[in-house]
Amino acid sequence: MTGISLEALDAVPWDRLESALPQHPVEGVPRALRRLALGGGAATEEHCYPLSFCLAAGNGRVPSAATAALPFLVALAADPGNGARVDLVGLLVSLKRAAKTARPDLVDEGWPAAWGRHRGAILALLADPDPDVRREAIPLADGVVPLLERWRAETDPAMRLPVLLQLGWVAAEAAQADARSVEEVRAVLDGVLRDGEPVMKDAAVIAWAQFDPQEPVRRIDLLLETLSDLAVRPRFEEIWYVSDVEEPFTREDVVNWAAGLFEHDPRTAASFVVRLADAAARTGDTELSGAVLDEAWRLLVLRPSAAPALLPVAGRLLDHRADPVRLRAAHLLAVLGRQSARYADRLATLIDDPGEDTYLEGTVGDYARWALTRIGDPRAMPGLVERLYEPYREHYGRGYCVSDPRLPDVDAVLVPLRAHADVLLPALREVMRHHATYYGGHGPLTDAFLKVLKAWGPDALPALPEVVALMDDARGSLPIVEVLAAMGPGAASAEPALRACNPLNWLGYQRNAAWAASHMGGDRTAALRLIGEAVLTEEGPYYGPVHLLTDFGPAAAPYADRVRHIMENTDGMSRIEAALALWSGTGEPEPSISVLAEFVLPIADGGDDYGFFGEALRALARIGTLTPATRAALRTVRGIDGRLAQERNYEAFLQDEELRATIEYLLALP
Repeated sequence: MTGISLEALDAVPWDRLESALPQHPVEGVPRALRRLALGGGAATEEHCYPLSFCLAAGNGRVPSAATAALPFLVALAADPGNGARVDLVGLLVSLKRAAKTARPDLVDEGWPAAWGRHRGAILALLADPDPDVRREAIPLADGVVPLLERWRAETDPAMRLPVLLQLGWVAAEAAQADARSVEEVRAVLDGVLRDGEPVMKDAAVIAWAQFDPQEPVRRIDLLLETLSDLAVRPRFEEIWYVSDVEEPFTREDVVNWAAGLFEHDPRTAASFVVRLADAAARTGDTELSGAVLDEAWRLLVLRPSAAPALLPVAGRLLDHRADPVRLRAAHLLAVLGRQSARYADRLATLIDDPGEDTYLEGTVGDYARWALTRIGDPRAMPGLVERLYEPYREHYGRGYCVSDPRLPDVDAVLVPLRAHADVLLPALREVMRHHATYYGGHGPLTDAFLKVLKAWGPDALPALPEVVALMDDARGSLPIVEVLAAMGPGAASAEPALRACNPLNWLGYQRNAAWAASHMGGDRTAALRLIGEAVLTEEGPYYGPVHLLTDFGPAAAPYADRVRHIMENTDGMSRIEAALALWSGTGEPEPSISVLAEFVLPIADGGDDYGFFGEALRALARIGTLTPATRAALRTVRGIDGRLAQERNYEAFLQDEELRATIEYLLALP
């Protein structure tokens, strides 16, 4: 065993020190250090886990235990006989970053001096004989000078490339304080761009972009040439290594990296993707075509303005021979909705295409069918419900896919298809019956089915028996009540079952049932009295079902003072609901529209609470009046080239479409 003294380790008063996380006591630090020392060449990454939890937990702290452990970490990392050296260097990098980004009061007071004492040994790791250690140690360089030394000393391209990238990041940090060092970095990068091999030139552009975002725009032709050259493609996996990542980057990984350089310039970003697509088509580069569609997706989910340029790319690639490419193309056309109408005929021929991607959800046909539903094409309707239900027929649910493309939820597909309810309902009723039988009542899709029926309203009446059958479940369901209300007087036969239901743990059920019954032709006066009494008597923060008063219009005027009080003493959704209910009861737009403006104006100033924003817009659409400030804010929001959505998946497109349609409606009001 070499590297550290166990006597020195035992001499540290560990019991007086703190770890980064209370659930990981400081006693784990000397224990882990001892195991690493005794393990020698057999030490592994797992031996370092306790140290990560105790010292570098990623919670913005550098605890006193980290200061005490530092000399032992450095010694073990420098020990050529230790098997966990790369991981120990990674831990040092994590501590360095934590100390740099943490609030000063959360960094142990002895840490800066301790790091200074061991600086020489830490920097020596950059010149270690083991290339894996050297590469992992690159972020430990504390400025441009040590990195320039490594650049001049290294001869292996797989080592020079990560140094080059790090030079860009460090130069960006030093730009204000050390102009001379930045000029030295520029000289290095300029030399690589003049004389380096193609892959290294791409790395130089990426490094330069860290302190000059316009450099990739100037060098876009170079990036396109290198990234689309089939002969160069294998070279990326030979030399494109970075610290913290064990495996090399592929050419497709670098395409993603390069595309991100144009985020500040949406038009150039779209042009970059289109030109890569053209290059891939010329050479038959299937992998590049797939990467192009991935970049098109990442751009479209952020920038609506990119659609006109990227839509034809997806349209052309519907005919690609590779299943993963066709799948991605159909997915893009699906999320773009009615903008994809020109490709409806081609999409219709792909409905039964079984092509798949190993790592993504669904088939080409699934996405083609969804695209047709988004276009509103009736050719998507036959078999649609059955196909949506298939992943749930004999399983608890579909496999969850974190990445995109991924299939939309059942209700996301069916809710907009009310015009086709007569065609879709027979199949929907059948799968609802199967679902209820298979899962013994409520299952993973029950709420999705109910959302669809609620959105379809009276057009969903043929499914009333399936809805009533769900009321036998003692758990009850607010969506069931809402569906019956949406179905209206045609659902009157279900009122006895609605009244008789007694869900567990739902004390307010009877007033919700009375509200629903009032929509089904029941006693509106009795329902209003029951709901109004709850609003008058229940205290905050909930204040009773004030939102249910909205549907009673002027008849709810006697409760206006209480509703005003609730509006003035709540926030968030409760404030929006109370504002709408107050207008409904009084018929007066103010003060409701001014209250709702509070949820609209921040979006025009860069806010992102699109949930409340959407609710406020829907409330304003019912009221039909805007304040001048709200109208001005909506004009600003309309001009934002970004998705009006918090999600960054297919839901971003759906929410953005809905909100923009509501904005257009509101701005058209007199």
